[in-house]
Amino acid sequence: MSEVSQEGSQEEASVQSVKEEAVPRPVQRIASRAVDVAKVYGAGSTAVRALDGVDMEFETGKYAAIMGPSGSGKSTLLQCLAGLDQVTSGVIYLGDVDVTSLNEKHRTMLRRDKIGFIFQSFNLIPSLTAKENITLPMDLARRKPDAEWLDGLLDIVGLKDRLRHHPSELSGGEQQRVAAARALASRPEIVFADEPTGNLDSKRGGEMLAFMRRAVKEFGQTIIMVTHDPIAASYSDQVVFLEDGKIVDLMEGPTVEKVLDRMKTLES
Repeated sequence: MSEVSQEGSQEEASVQSVKEEAVPRPVQRIASRAVDVAKVYGAGSTAVRALDGVDMEFETGKYAAIMGPSGSGKSTLLQCLAGLDQVTSGVIYLGDVDVTSLNEKHRTMLRRDKIGFIFQSFNLIPSLTAKENITLPMDLARRKPDAEWLDGLLDIVGLKDRLRHHPSELSGGEQQRVAAARALASRPEIVFADEPTGNLDSKRGGEMLAFMRRAVKEFGQTIIMVTHDPIAASYSDQVVFLEDGKIVDLMEGPTVEKVLDRMKTLES
């Protein structure tokens, strides 16, 4: 190879290196954030500190699980993140919105427009059909459902032949899938799930978790879930461990075995 060609190759490599360094890395958007959050119930000698200086960020398009022993503050953290409960001190953000600065009316509007909920209890309206329950949040907000999105969602949920049935005519697993579809139907920025498989047997629970995992993978949905179940946690991208109201560990790429081992140390 000639000196000219060698110099040319070196120059091209140098330019390419500069280009690669100059290209900014994509900034990961934060879906939810807690900044030095404390939550205290009661006062004086009977005060209970449920959360104590919690700092945590949850990325958009990720599936996070919150775990810890009974009384560790995991459900309290979820409720504060979702704007269902007010913090004693600190700040909660949903995207760029300071949730803690909003009054009750605006928090209600925020939950209606940007948040989906999946609870252990299904909270379905008995007098409405499955489809009416699914579209209820949008009906209340006077928003027309995205037909293509809703159709794809119903296909994934696997209840297209049960949409005209009322909750009393559905199995527990079917009711929970209706509740999950309701949470996702309006394409919320984030879904909060509190023990979503708590009332389901192992088969139906597995179906529910697989559905939530698919929502993250295929729809880019953001999910934050409280669970006590290592199997449920293994479906997530990240597990946040709480103890006595404080975050004590973070686990990326959790497996059932790794979660079990970590929970044993917390409960010992």
